[in-house]
Amino acid sequence: MIGIFDSGLGGLSVLATVASVLPHADLVYLADTAHVPYGDKDDAFIRSRVLRIGRHLVDQGCTVIVVACNTATAAAVDALREALPDIPVVGVEPGIKPAAIASKSGRITVLTTTATARSERLFRLIRLHAATVQVEILPCPGWATRVETLQLDDPGFVESVRSHLAPALHTGADQIVLGCTHFAFLTSALEPIVAGHAKLVDVADAVARQCVRLAGASALGHGRLTLLATAHPERLQAALPTLGLHGLTGKLAGPARLSHA
Repeated sequence: MIGIFDSGLGGLSVLATVASVLPHADLVYLADTAHVPYGDKDDAFIRSRVLRIGRHLVDQGCTVIVVACNTATAAAVDALREALPDIPVVGVEPGIKPAAIASKSGRITVLTTTATARSERLFRLIRLHAATVQVEILPCPGWATRVETLQLDDPGFVESVRSHLAPALHTGADQIVLGCTHFAFLTSALEPIVAGHAKLVDVADAVARQCVRLAGASALGHGRLTLLATAHPERLQAALPTLGLHGLTGKLAGPARLSHA
């Protein structure tokens, strides 16, 4: 069984991709909705939640863990790997390497939460993979909350996004890295804004490929999905069709359940 978790709905974008490439794997998705979003929390708090949830998923029988949250990966993936040395742990990090390779203008912009924007792990990625290009880190406060409340098409929000991205596009950024899994659900708003100027860079496919490499016997199951949430599990399940994830609904082993992780 493969366990995937996030602070809320964002990691569902990763879940859907993993489910598509490992259709027979039994999957558990845990949304830490009692503490969403992680983006405005301090690192110590995020680390404590990641360690607790990781151990909880192992107790549920998961043999591979996916930290489907950029903020949680930046703050705590190393600590989780140390705490669970026998469990493969897959993190989600911004696609800085592919963006730097693909950039023609030599300028890329990374859209992040406030917490990810200050993380040493992010700066390490930039030093390692993007030394030859200019990298702008652009915090996007409130965007993850928009996804959590399913307010994806509000015209006022779309205009605020346009204004937020305008300086980066004006200065020639041609790769816009989605540095939060929640932002994958904003592509319908983002794509018209960046069209003709830049490409959006997501890493869900790369995470799914890593799961395929690590899954082993976990790839063989009944293809069932269990949804857990630390608050309001019914909202997690109800969000699936709104986010266009109809395929996941058919895999549900039962109603979403409350988790005490």
